[in-house]
Parts: sequence; C-alpha cells; structure tokens
Amino acid sequence: MPRITASRKQLKPDPRFGSILASKFVNCLMDDGKKSVALGVFYDALDLIKKRIPDKEPIEVFTQAVENVKPAIEVRSKRVGGAAYQVPMQVNRTRQQSLAIRWLLMAIREKKGRPTAQKLADELVAAYNREGTAITRRENVHRMADANKAFAHFAW
Repeated sequence: MPRITASRKQLKPDPRFGSILASKFVNCLMDDGKKSVALGVFYDALDLIKKRIPDKEPIEVFTQAVENVKPAIEVRSKRVGGAAYQVPMQVNRTRQQSLAIRWLLMAIREKKGRPTAQKLADELVAAYNREGTAITRRENVHRMADANKAFAHFAW
C-alpha cells in the first residue's frame, strides 16, 4: 500500500516547535490517518530525548539526526546494451530528506517489543551520534556507490 504524504506546498509547521521537517516526519510516521496519535508518539520521543541529552534542544537533536542519515550519493540501475549497471549518482535535497525519514522509520518499525516513542527516541539519539540502524543503511548505500565508481561515466 503506497503511502501518500502531504505535499510541501500545503505542509504546515508542527504546533510545538514550528518545524516543517518535524511536520513532514509526523505525516510519514502516521498510520491510518491518525495524526494526533503520531504527534503524541513524536512528542513523547522528543521528551525522552530531552531527558537523555539535557543540554541540547530535542528538536535540534532530531534535525541533526535526520541530517546525519541523509545520503549524499546512491546507486541507480541503468541498462546499457543489455546489461544493467549500478550507476552511482548524486541525490537531490528532497530525495535525501525523504530517504532519511524513510530509513529512520524503517529502523524503528523493525525493532519489536517496546513502545514506538521509545524506539524512535533511541534511533534518533543513535543517528545523532552517527550510529544505529539508519546510519548503517546510509553507510551501505555509500559503500555500494563507492564500489560501483567504475560505472560513473554511465550517469545520465
């Protein structure tokens, strides 16, 4: 089932921090149109982060975590003469952001057995410290791009 998130034009900043990025994240976190539940989970996670890193604003930790997960380069398949090559390419800003959000959410959905707010707080703190599942995924994407550097001349 494809997820449809609010387009950037009609996206309103979140009520507590006035952040567009937080609003986008909540929309991606939301399931079955239950935005108030998603907002609750998000804010609970930020409160947990506040307890763990008291000298930093939780929204700054969140923003930096998303920033750390963003990939600079990725591989795309390109067919050349009957063979499919994995061609490393630059990632544009909006795709970087959506990939980062998607990877963070994938990381928390893979973990089982704890409340989502706790899992989200853990993953955001880990990403803030440049570790955790989402960062691992980014590293793998970068490694793939590096390994396929030889095919960079196929970039279109």
